[in-house]
Formats: sequence, C-alpha cells, structure tokens
Amino acid sequence: MARRFTGDKLVIASHNPGKVRELAALMEPFRVRVVSAGELGLVEPEETGIAFADNAALKARFAAASSGTPALADDSGLVVPALHGAPGVYSARWAGPAKDFAVAMERVHRELGPNSDRRAYFACALALAWPDGHCETFEGAVHGTLVWPARGGRGFGYDPMFVPDGHQQTFGELDPALKHRISHRADAFNKLIAACFA
Repeated sequence: MARRFTGDKLVIASHNPGKVRELAALMEPFRVRVVSAGELGLVEPEETGIAFADNAALKARFAAASSGTPALADDSGLVVPALHGAPGVYSARWAGPAKDFAVAMERVHRELGPNSDRRAYFACALALAWPDGHCETFEGAVHGTLVWPARGGRGFGYDPMFVPDGHQQTFGELDPALKHRISHRADAFNKLIAACFA
C-alpha cells in the first residue's frame, strides 16, 4: 500500500518554470504549500536513469533529502515510435544548453523526414519522496499525432507540435485547463492522488 502524504508543504523538484506551474496548479485543491527547487537554491542532480521513472525518483529523493521536506518530481518527454522512441528521456537535452524547444521540435521534424508515421505520445513519471528516502512513483501517458509547422504559444516544450487524440488543436493551442485534464501529467497525477492523498 502506498504511503499517505500528510504534510502541508511540498517541494516541486524542478527548475523548469512550465512544469512547476503545471504541478502547482494540480496541487492547488489539496491546500498544500508548494515551493520549487529553484526557489530553494537546490542544484539539479544529473539525470542518469534510463527510464522516466528512474529520473523522477532520483530528482525527488535528492530534493527531499536536501530540503528536509517531501518532494514531488516529474520526468517526462516525447516518445516517437518512428524514431525508435526518441527523444524519450533525452527530450530536454534535444533542446540544447539554451533549452530552446524550437530547435528540439525542428530536430524531430527533420529526423522524421518523409516518414508518414507521425504517431507520438507524451510520457510522464511522477515521484513523491520523503526525507527518509521512501518514494512512490506513478506513470501516465497521452497519445496523439505530430504536426508541422508547430502551432500555438501556450504550454511548453514540444506542446506546439503535438495534437492529442480526439482533438484538432495542439497542446500549444488548447486551453490550459483542458490540457491539465487530459495530459500525461494529469494521468500520472490522478494515480498519485488516488494512492497518496485521497
């Protein structure tokens, strides 16, 4: 059985403002005060895992141990079957040191070339860790299709080139409230809430 979260403060183990915003918005109904790892001046640990769940747990445990407060970490990315799963856990690295996702999206488009298989999915692993090292991990996904050129200025990362199944707009065009309900992060988050907060 999963460990229950009983505190009133949570560190979001991320320096990515988009992720921090989305996770903070998801936590709002639970009256938990959130602070980001960046605000606390915590360094970012090197992501050495080979799966999203490995990296999420690594970041959550590091932030919880460093801050003495339970921490929630996300590791997520775009998985493109026609690219043998790339960029996958390297999604952020494809954006380069400047974290320029226009460059990353252009690379996905370029590497797909004339391939007509534009299926893709966003995967997310959320890890909730306590200062004693205990960690609970939950995974989610949302499937869709890649489009080019990218469309929309909302969201972050690869959102402007991803159209979720059942919709015509990209994550970069969708209303943020709708994206929060159907995203890979929401899928993982709902599992986390059911196990640790409900």
